Amino acid sequence: MQFITLLRRRSIGLLWSGLALSAIGDQLYTVALSWIAVDIFGPAAGYIAAVKSAIILAVLFLGGAMSDRWDRRRTMIGADLCRCAVLVLVVLFWMIEGQPDAWVLALAVAVLATGEALFLPALQTILPQLIANEPSLLAGTNALLDATNRLARLLGPGLIALAGAIIAPIHFFTANALSFLLSAAAIMALPLSSTPVAPPVSQQKKHPLASLSYGYRAMHRQPLLGFLLDSNAFIGGAWYVAFFLAVPLIISSQFDASLTTGFGLYGLVIAAFGVSNLIANLVVGNRPMPEHPARMIYLGVCTTGTGILLMALAAAAPIPVHWRLVGFVIASGVSGFGGPFKDVAFATLRQTLLPSADIAPATRIYIVTSHVGMLVGMLVAPMMSSRVSPVDLLLICGGTYLAVTIIGWLRFAR
Repeated sequence: MQFITLLRRRSIGLLWSGLALSAIGDQLYTVALSWIAVDIFGPAAGYIAAVKSAIILAVLFLGGAMSDRWDRRRTMIGADLCRCAVLVLVVLFWMIEGQPDAWVLALAVAVLATGEALFLPALQTILPQLIANEPSLLAGTNALLDATNRLARLLGPGLIALAGAIIAPIHFFTANALSFLLSAAAIMALPLSSTPVAPPVSQQKKHPLASLSYGYRAMHRQPLLGFLLDSNAFIGGAWYVAFFLAVPLIISSQFDASLTTGFGLYGLVIAAFGVSNLIANLVVGNRPMPEHPARMIYLGVCTTGTGILLMALAAAAPIPVHWRLVGFVIASGVSGFGGPFKDVAFATLRQTLLPSADIAPATRIYIVTSHVGMLVGMLVAPMMSSRVSPVDLLLICGGTYLAVTIIGWLRFAR
């Protein structure tokens, strides 16, 4: 398999090992945080996620262009170490004071969001440098690193499903802190020749919005990339509302009201999503980019949306609760199968259709659209909770995916 060939390359193997560790830790943290926030705040837990998106947007708007002038590897190491440090402080405070206060959760979210906003664009710029002599490996490398997140979405929630009944949620934060430390060590070990000292962008000072504006224009020079960028806000927000607000609310109210057992069930649902994510990634990563990538992309978007709609139908079905839960988990797996068909193709198209100097600004504006969608979704959804049920939220999210599918297919895939 191509993945094995790639992992034998020292630079890619080191990068992958670091990302795999931090991705698993991130999933432990994200699932635990979502469950804790829903338990404490109910539907208002969406505002905690909105804080994350707002912080990421602020960093991208105000510090993105400045970070383009930093060394990529040092940026990634610094982001990992800062995230490790704040999680250690939060865990210590939690163990001393008991249940976390809202400001403690907000602090953790803010620092981790800042690190994410700096880490991801640097990562996207480093990838082409690692395989500069063999550009044919780029799609496979993107799929390999994308598989890291898919595998983490299986292993992290899977661990929660297995151990959530006996391990307090706080210790999943501890595991995430350790994962960031190990990730920093792996990135630090990358060969110096694999990462340029300075990125290929102008050193002239620019307005904070200049980099984002430039990235937006660069993406829109390619019509498919431009539409994927614009629609990303809608489907990114819909996905986050579905899995990190509607799903835990449904589990806590319909399947089990117990914090401990419900926490494990939530991990099981996200793990089912991760299983199919990983399977689909293996399919996509071991085949060349198709001649018409838009068809693959929008079939993937359609599959994700269909799975979300099936989750809503399973939760509302007039059948015994245990069969509703089985259907809910299976539908989550259906939804997870679509993601890699869009994400791997989109990342590869960005890195092949755009000049190297445009990749970081393009990645940054892509992250911006994702978090604009998450911010709006997590602000609006709690306000809608008095009028619509969590099942209705799933229906709205799934319908958003299908609407984007129809428009994108008609424009680019016929």
